[in-house]
Amino acid sequence: MPTVTSTPTVTSTATPTVRPKPTPRATTKPKPQPVRTTSAPVVASGGYVFPLKCKTSYGHSHHDYPATDLFAARGCRFVSPIAGTVDEVTYKDTWSSSSNRGADRGGLSVSVVGTDGVRYYGSHLERIAPGIRPGLRVAAGKLLGYVGNTGSARGIATHLHFGLSWPTRHGTWWVRRGEVYPWPYLDSWKAGGHRSPAAAVEAKRRQVGTYPPCTSYC
Repeated sequence: MPTVTSTPTVTSTATPTVRPKPTPRATTKPKPQPVRTTSAPVVASGGYVFPLKCKTSYGHSHHDYPATDLFAARGCRFVSPIAGTVDEVTYKDTWSSSSNRGADRGGLSVSVVGTDGVRYYGSHLERIAPGIRPGLRVAAGKLLGYVGNTGSARGIATHLHFGLSWPTRHGTWWVRRGEVYPWPYLDSWKAGGHRSPAAAVEAKRRQVGTYPPCTSYC
């Protein structure tokens, strides 16, 4: 509280000098400063998860184009590695060894376009999970199908062919099957990390174009 003083008693007959009251100074409150915010790339809630829910092994190379084959027991659950939207689903295995058409080599397959803009593709499935259809929104870890050896994997060890690419019009199978090696990101997710392939996928798209020509099994 401000200090209050009493007025002294006047004993002189002289007219007291009246001093003007000081004019109070206006005080200016400091303007509030804007709150600084930082922006970061949007990543789906829960981040990334490893796409297989069983014991698996995989290498750091792949024949003809960038992808990763994850070897696992038949029936192992294949799940969406990120939240997103189901892009394309192949429900019927039409591959034939006599023609070996590139469009058919994946057998049963599911692709998901993640919230990070990357398309995630898994093929050679034994069967597709019930209810999985194009346009369905899925969370990270959503069951998409089960590991098998359909398509060109017929007769060899069961595994999941896993590919990373950018979204394209439907039917562009030579891009969908893989444009960037997945293994560095698989290593991260397997260890509980959340390393994103989005920057690498976008860099490759800028390098080769959204619709590069097919170069193998065409």
